[in-house]
Amino acid sequence: MPISFRPRRSALYIPGANTRALAKGRTLPADMLILDLEDAVAPEAKETARAALRDVLAEGGYGGREILIRINGLETEWGAADLTAMADAGADAILLPKVESAETVRAAEAALDAAGAPAGLALWCMIETPLGVLRVQGIAAAAPRLAGLVMGTSDLAKDLNCRHTPDRAPLLTSLSLALLAARAHGLAILDGVHLDLADDTGFEAACRQGRALGFDGKTLIHPKTIAAANAAFGPSDADLETARRTVAAYEQAAAQGQGVALLDGKLVEALHAEEARRLLDLAAMIAALERPE
Repeated sequence: MPISFRPRRSALYIPGANTRALAKGRTLPADMLILDLEDAVAPEAKETARAALRDVLAEGGYGGREILIRINGLETEWGAADLTAMADAGADAILLPKVESAETVRAAEAALDAAGAPAGLALWCMIETPLGVLRVQGIAAAAPRLAGLVMGTSDLAKDLNCRHTPDRAPLLTSLSLALLAARAHGLAILDGVHLDLADDTGFEAACRQGRALGFDGKTLIHPKTIAAANAAFGPSDADLETARRTVAAYEQAAAQGQGVALLDGKLVEALHAEEARRLLDLAAMIAALERPE
């Protein structure tokens, strides 16, 4: 299980300098919001956006949504100030862009500690370069604050000089290596964005593929894609009914001193019951998140 187990079906990027979009984020059904100080903010607006984002977070109103702040890289002129300013701003996590080494993660954690960041403030890392993929195992094990990875497939495809194909075959090795590292170290992991907003069919297919691979959710660039991501990465009614029956069958077998059960001709062991309970817990968390405040 991830360090912090919660719904992460949809993670919407919102420009940190767009006050209207930041306000709208309070009403959107996304599980996560990634408030962006990096790519979405022009160099001349970086410092203004940083200060404004602190004010937005102080106002609150985001409910149970998980809030990540994507800062500028620590090697840039804005990164260190971003990290210090956001250490106590009220976000759930800081997202580091283009991470290529464990040392970067440890340096960020040390800076957060020095800035008085609360113990619950997590670090997330973007894996979006070939070197980041090759070093992802060390990155995933780098620091206690680390809670998750985010795939940056657009930058990765650019660096690989590969094409964005419908089956994403050129990216599957990188996606799988990052997934393995995340799961080996108990981290959450989010799939990369789908760039063609007019391609609903392709987006839904990418979501289904990401879910099948094992991702917790999908990063998004437009609110109109939230519902499809939530549907793809959330349990269906049929999934939940099967999960309830799986738990009941296993518990009945256990009460009779048996280690396995048979359900619809299939063997049910402890691992199947554990996964079924996880799915039911996730559904309960989703219901609580979607409940009107």
